[in-house]
Amino acid sequence: MTSLGYPDSLRLLTAADFKRVMDGAAFKASHHAFLLLAVPSERSTPRLGFIVARKKAKRAVDRNRIKRCMRENFRLMQADIPPMDIVFLARQDVARLDNVALHAGCQDALRKLIRKAKSSPPAGTGKSVP
Repeated sequence: MTSLGYPDSLRLLTAADFKRVMDGAAFKASHHAFLLLAVPSERSTPRLGFIVARKKAKRAVDRNRIKRCMRENFRLMQADIPPMDIVFLARQDVARLDNVALHAGCQDALRKLIRKAKSSPPAGTGKSVP
């Protein structure tokens, strides 16, 4: 059975990890208030990182609420997510969403990302193996 915790092993922590996802995003899932970018990972579990700038959500309580909501949805859906590194990138209207809309948007975006990752191989892996 898969643990539903959120330990450090499920988080993107280094700048190099974020750069790899931002520069070579193989999968994208868009919402009007945020964007999810992802790349396949060599690890056995998915990982999640956040970019929620003060410019996009002015109050710390809003930035924390946004991250808490996305972490919760990621935690509950992690068994369905293939091994990939995901970056949550906030857009301008993210702080205006209430909790219900934010949870629904996060779930929908994660489902889109899962569907895209399972249906098509990432770019750059189209090599034929003899």
